[in-house]
Amino acid sequence: MHEFSLDFLRCVRCGSKLELDVFKQETEIDEGLLQCIQCSLYFPIIKKIPIIWDDFSKYVSERIELGGKLFHFSSNQKMKKFIKDSLINSKRQTSDRTSLEERWSRIYQSSQKSKFYSIVKNELNSFVKSKLVLEYGCSIGTISKYLANHNNLVFGIDRSFSAISVAKKSQKENLDYFVADLMSDVFGKIKFDLILALNVLELIEPQELLEHISKQIEHGTFVISDPYDFDRGKSSIKKPLDDMALRSSLSDLGFQITNKTKKPSYLTWNLKINPRSTLNYKVDLIIAKK
Repeated sequence: MHEFSLDFLRCVRCGSKLELDVFKQETEIDEGLLQCIQCSLYFPIIKKIPIIWDDFSKYVSERIELGGKLFHFSSNQKMKKFIKDSLINSKRQTSDRTSLEERWSRIYQSSQKSKFYSIVKNELNSFVKSKLVLEYGCSIGTISKYLANHNNLVFGIDRSFSAISVAKKSQKENLDYFVADLMSDVFGKIKFDLILALNVLELIEPQELLEHISKQIEHGTFVISDPYDFDRGKSSIKKPLDDMALRSSLSDLGFQITNKTKKPSYLTWNLKINPRSTLNYKVDLIIAKK
């Protein structure tokens, strides 16, 4: 984690500023604990990655295998104790998300040359330079690191430690990543000039995410895309939005949709599942402004 990120991070439970206890630091903070004095919450920084989760025990309860890896990655005894205690207090789930998240990280790495990303980058080239940018569901950082080339300061958040680990390999002085829930107030009441949420609507209730993001943009731009593939069995969201409902919701929240994206689009997004299988999506892209 870059030290400047401390100025922007807030406790996801009470919104207070965080204190930092550094265990290992070179060019970045490699290992340490972020603490909220107000509500006694701790957020670990492991392998330069802060995990800003309201309940760390709950996070590792769905990723027991990852919890073991985090313990192995840690060098400080205080950190090892924190992880060990969190694992002991966790309520183990029937399924472990570790392998699934690692698999999707590999898929996204193999799919970085998809035409979809080129189209998004081309659209971003026409934007004015922004002071503060946030990408929701940044995954391995394909778009976030591109944004860092053209804007002052960029943050990316994703719930996958595996994906963020890949993203962190591309070091940039004005770019930082965090493991966090998309609906948590990682940055408190801070406003952003540009926010992106690309192909994440199947992960969280769309309307709730739109309302959450709308509060983070006072005067700025919101770029959102999705293939509207909401069928996830038992874990499917309850209130999906189609292309026109999404545009209507954005308008209701005070956004003005650009003329170019008022009509639904069908952009090619190919995901290479394995050498013999490719998942082909047609993605709708919307650019909205306040």
